[in-house]
Amino acid sequence: MAEYAKIFKAYDIRGIVPDQLDEDAAEVIGAAFARLTGAASVVTVHDMRVSSAPLAAAFGRGAAAQGADVVSGGLGSTDMLYYASGSLGMAGAMITASHNPAKYNGIKLCREGARPVGADSGLAELREMAENGVPAHDGPAGAVASRSLLADYAEHLRKLVDLSGIRPLKVAVDAGNGMGGYTVPEVFTGLPVQTVPLYFELDGSFPHHEANPIDPANLRDLQHAVISSGADIGLAFDGDADRCFVVDERGEIVSPSVLTALIAVRELAREPGATVIHNLITSRGVPEIIAEHGGVPVRTRVGHSFIKAEMAATGAIFGGEHSGHFYFRDFWFADSGMLAAMHVLAALGSQPGPLSALLAGYSRYTATGEINSEVGDQAAVTAAVRESFASRPGVTIDELDGLTVTGAGWWFNLRPSNTEPLLRLNVEAPGAAQLAAIRDEVLRMVRGDPA
Repeated sequence: MAEYAKIFKAYDIRGIVPDQLDEDAAEVIGAAFARLTGAASVVTVHDMRVSSAPLAAAFGRGAAAQGADVVSGGLGSTDMLYYASGSLGMAGAMITASHNPAKYNGIKLCREGARPVGADSGLAELREMAENGVPAHDGPAGAVASRSLLADYAEHLRKLVDLSGIRPLKVAVDAGNGMGGYTVPEVFTGLPVQTVPLYFELDGSFPHHEANPIDPANLRDLQHAVISSGADIGLAFDGDADRCFVVDERGEIVSPSVLTALIAVRELAREPGATVIHNLITSRGVPEIIAEHGGVPVRTRVGHSFIKAEMAATGAIFGGEHSGHFYFRDFWFADSGMLAAMHVLAALGSQPGPLSALLAGYSRYTATGEINSEVGDQAAVTAAVRESFASRPGVTIDELDGLTVTGAGWWFNLRPSNTEPLLRLNVEAPGAAQLAAIRDEVLRMVRGDPA
């Protein structure tokens, strides 16, 4: 029995298989999605988890039963689903639990043109319909057909970022046994790139490490590979390859905020004065650099459906999240880890210096990165932290997404995970000592540690 209340999140559907999400639930959700959107056609793509292909087939059966024609794209990354939705003009469903452990699976949904479906744009209504039962369709069922998407997807990305003229690069890539192992070889075909592959074998049990590159522990193998192979750069993708993290030639992890600034500058050179989106946990150096290069920075909450909606509303050319999601207007306002990686390779390969030197000017502040704490009562803990800081002189508070507290040159954000029982803390300050003091004080309150 599906537990719809538990699996419907802020911007996707995710749960444990089969206890919370099974094929029957996927079929019901597919039917509800087709009926709610009125989509004449739906394209599905799935990741490498054992449960993904059956769930994709079930979702397709549900959509077809409501009269929608279904294109089954088979294996692919989440940005391949967005490519298919945009290029084919179809609503779409990606079966994946992204970076979650192997026991999870989920569904990411979009309307025609890769337009987002989130809590404020259809997911709440979809959950209600699934819970209450989907009315039978009065008419013929839709047709289901398979279609290969990989080659066309790769060709499209190569048109968006031209890498043909860059200097030869050695690139270590950790696919984490996820979909990057499927897409990277095709995208890099014919380019002046020598790949050092790590864990390209598709395996939803993630035998080497979790496919979650935001955790530094999952980047250690890539860091070692970069140094031992003499690579110019390292790339790490999450399970569904919609996020990309970067390691420089020294084996140092590059902040996604730095990558946001770099790509923003590249896009602003192409379209001066354009709007660029950044979420509220990116470094404050990002809006500074955007403005310095003539762009208009717009701050938004975390989450792909929120970012995409804001990009569409503002016509933004680019958007970046500190979680490693990067969004492009020319890619239907959708996120693509591969496209972000290609921008970094283009920037690196178009000049002679190492990546660390190229990026030095984009890093201005010291940050903790995301620190996760398992918390039983997220709201109560957040309220206690808010109360502790609210009365301090020179401190401002906003609650656009979780709790953001800003002081003299420093800030932190504490927000609940949308997919796990966690509170996520990000802290930034001008220097390491101040950063550590703020981090430790907040964590003591979050985790209940003694002072």
